[in-house]
Amino acid sequence: MGAAASSVLGPEGDGGAQDTGLGDLPESCIAEVMLHLDPPGICKLAKLSRTFRGAASGDFVWKTKLPSNYHYLLEKASDDRELRVPLTKKEIFARLCRQNPFDGGTKYGRYIILTCGDFGRMQEFWLEKHRGRFCMSISSKSFLITGIDDRRYWNYIPTEESRFLSVAYLQQIWWFEVVGEIQFCFPPGTYSLYFRLYLGRPSRRLGRRICNTEHIHGWDIKPVRFQLWTSDGQHTLCQCTIDDPGCWIRYHVGDFEVMSSDVPIKVKFSMEQIDCTHTKGGLCVDSVLIYPKQLRQEKSSPLGVVPSEEVPWLGMDLPC
Repeated sequence: MGAAASSVLGPEGDGGAQDTGLGDLPESCIAEVMLHLDPPGICKLAKLSRTFRGAASGDFVWKTKLPSNYHYLLEKASDDRELRVPLTKKEIFARLCRQNPFDGGTKYGRYIILTCGDFGRMQEFWLEKHRGRFCMSISSKSFLITGIDDRRYWNYIPTEESRFLSVAYLQQIWWFEVVGEIQFCFPPGTYSLYFRLYLGRPSRRLGRRICNTEHIHGWDIKPVRFQLWTSDGQHTLCQCTIDDPGCWIRYHVGDFEVMSSDVPIKVKFSMEQIDCTHTKGGLCVDSVLIYPKQLRQEKSSPLGVVPSEEVPWLGMDLPC
């Protein structure tokens, strides 16, 4: 033990010319430690030295952070030209953490628009940066909404409060029904599905955020019915009263489980209030969000209502 200590401290025992530091650790040892860290932690260590930066670039480190079907996700997120450029596993992870429009439509900026009858279609996915968990957002423009073509009932209004920059706004209607579906090879796991809704009409005046409550009515009479189905037989149903004007709220529809990423699963979802004894109005329908059940906030109420700003759901570029 004394000999080992002398070899580190030098022949005079005072540190001498053989001082060692973190940079002298073998890169393979550092990489083994990084296997147990989350991606932001890896990027922080990469700033320590050249050796740590080299270990943080290792493919075998980043492969453990990627979903099992990352090849499929990368293909969905890239065009043919991008697929021809070889990427490291770290670059793939960073690429998938961005907002990735998909489904082979026409890209406008960072969004995707598909024409389907009279409806536009927008959808995108990303990886949550801390654990590489899969998340998806589907715009209201991809939904089948009863009365959407009649401007007496519905309008698409622009707003910066939506990641898709527009939402479907209901002025007044008797038969309220919104239906959508997605077919995708999700990574294995249990997922939660939410509708993102806003009671009122969001706008800004003199730079301040305001809520127009002029058309709000009918939602306190009977609850809205939410449902979820999957192609492998899973089904959930819940009812919830829509309230709290002026806040973006995520209404939890239900959970579904994916056993294999090799077979695409179709997920259908809906919300309805079709009691024609009264009208309802003053509601914004932004999108449906799908993300791992583990990300659900502990603050969620028994009805599954989650304030939209409280859920960490957006991926981002890596700093390393």
